[in-house]
Amino acid sequence: MACDNKLYQFHVANIRSVEIALNNTALSARKAISAENAPAVESFIRLYALLLGAWVEIRLKKLLFENSGFSVEERSFVFAQSAQLEQWHKVVELAFRKHYNLPNAKLTDTTLPFTAYARYETLKEILDSDLKSIIEVRNKLAHGQWIYPLNSEGTDVEENKYQLLNNENLPSLQYKKGLISGLSNIVHDLVVSLQTFERDFDANYQKITDTRNNLKNRSYEKYAYLLVEKRRKGVEKRRANKT
Repeated sequence: MACDNKLYQFHVANIRSVEIALNNTALSARKAISAENAPAVESFIRLYALLLGAWVEIRLKKLLFENSGFSVEERSFVFAQSAQLEQWHKVVELAFRKHYNLPNAKLTDTTLPFTAYARYETLKEILDSDLKSIIEVRNKLAHGQWIYPLNSEGTDVEENKYQLLNNENLPSLQYKKGLISGLSNIVHDLVVSLQTFERDFDANYQKITDTRNNLKNRSYEKYAYLLVEKRRKGVEKRRANKT
């Protein structure tokens, strides 16, 4: 059986490989957008969403095996959660319990310092609002349901997942990756160093807030238009150079 440090290195190697796949898929998606190849765009977006879900899962494993992080027993509590979202919630909960010395008491605004409790609630809200959809969409895609995600009985389309999937585009998925990356950094600090967590929380959370604002306000239509125009001008320039 591999030791914890070896397992950590395995997870680091895995996440690096998935990062490469994500970057290359994004490059192919941008090329398809610029060429106005709608079927290819659709396929690459779904591939990126599938890979992003895998990246989220591996990022959790990497967190669990950080040096000076969780014990074997604490990891067992996380793995006992049947759903990945609940595993993320358990990681956050255990990290707060660990560093504020609350092994059993319910985490509230009276058992935790007020600022710490506010941060705890904020991290839980990010998980539920930004991570949940990534995990749910990935589960459907992993079962080959790329156009029509089906309900658990396989008898009909699951309408909310269908809408989730069709509302995604390359920038939205990349922004969501940024959100989870920011969240992971905050949890990493909490697990490894309470001092670093408290020192850097506001700066890290501001990055998450900025990313959320971009996710909400940035126009995909403008993004796609700029890619199409860039390609058109490139084609025109190459033609001009040949004459």
